[in-house]
Amino acid sequence: MKKMKLFVATGLLTAFSLLHFSFREIGYTSGGIKIDSLRSLYERPVAQWPKPNVDSGVKWKEFKALPEMDSKAYFATMESAQVVLGKNLFFDPILSGSNQISCSSCHNPQTSWADKLSVSIGHDHASGNRNTPSLLNVKERKSFFWDGRATTLEDQVKSPIEAHNEMAMNLKELPAKLNGIKAYKELVKKAYGTDKITFDHVAKALASFQRTLTSRRSRFDRFLDGEYKQLNDKELEGLHLFRTKARCINCHNGQYFTDESFHNIGLTYYKRKYEDLGRYNVTKDPNDVGKFRTPSLRDVMNTGPWMHNGLFDNITGLLNVYNSGMQMNTATAAQKAADPMHPVTDPLMKKLNLTRDEIQAVIAFLESITATQYKMHRPEQLPRDNR
Repeated sequence: MKKMKLFVATGLLTAFSLLHFSFREIGYTSGGIKIDSLRSLYERPVAQWPKPNVDSGVKWKEFKALPEMDSKAYFATMESAQVVLGKNLFFDPILSGSNQISCSSCHNPQTSWADKLSVSIGHDHASGNRNTPSLLNVKERKSFFWDGRATTLEDQVKSPIEAHNEMAMNLKELPAKLNGIKAYKELVKKAYGTDKITFDHVAKALASFQRTLTSRRSRFDRFLDGEYKQLNDKELEGLHLFRTKARCINCHNGQYFTDESFHNIGLTYYKRKYEDLGRYNVTKDPNDVGKFRTPSLRDVMNTGPWMHNGLFDNITGLLNVYNSGMQMNTATAAQKAADPMHPVTDPLMKKLNLTRDEIQAVIAFLESITATQYKMHRPEQLPRDNR
């Protein structure tokens, strides 16, 4: 009798497995939508795609492919005097107080211009409290840092150079340090017509170099341009979910998959170990407590760990948290009345009810918008007079 029960149970399990396998094989997604139907919706110009599920009041832009790179123009830019100066400065630890830390210590070309750490490590081996964002496509940003406290690249460079837990360099002393190196004076002369180096020259040159750091075209870009075989069935399902049930497009839209805005997605950790008040530290508006800038998702699978605090190093785990709705730390009406600083999670964050298969489909789509890493070579020699 026991053998008979085991045989029946095994047979049912096998039948169930075959049924599930067949369900995928005959062309359905995990949501029961025919793959052929999805292809008929998306294998056409973007302007003809179905409208995504976007909440009322959300300003969004449709996806747009990155253009083909003009190699001639790119190399001409890289050889321009300002960019050459900026690249040398970016990779030179002389910009730090210890002469040991460069901009590239955290923004490493080998790791998609981030550092693969939860939070940055700087001067005196001090830890920061935020994750290092990638510099890819930084020229397209409208604000900088997770809290948006800088509005230009030239202004942005000041903070990491002078922060004690980063490069710990006195900005007033840096020009004199560089003016003591004839090779740098010659580079500044070519770039700006004077050999008297100021911090303004440093900021402008670093910004000029960073504007050259762009993502390469991904398979999704090629799909957008009509190469429809670039996305497999799983990735196409993920694209559809990204625009519909998963709700990602409410914040991650446009050519760079970001709305350039600020949101509290429920990870403020208010009055707890990892508390970070985010945008509030800039505006002092209680409504901004816990808000952080929406990061671009281009090359996202190359730039983990993720989120402003770098606490998530597993993309499936991260999407599981989003799937929950992120409402675990939002203030009730009574809590908000008692404490105006108590953060309220953005209403865009809602429980998604994604299945495990659907989460994996979204991850597959994120892989398709991640391009092959381009690893820029560091300068073979830095500007020094004794070379």
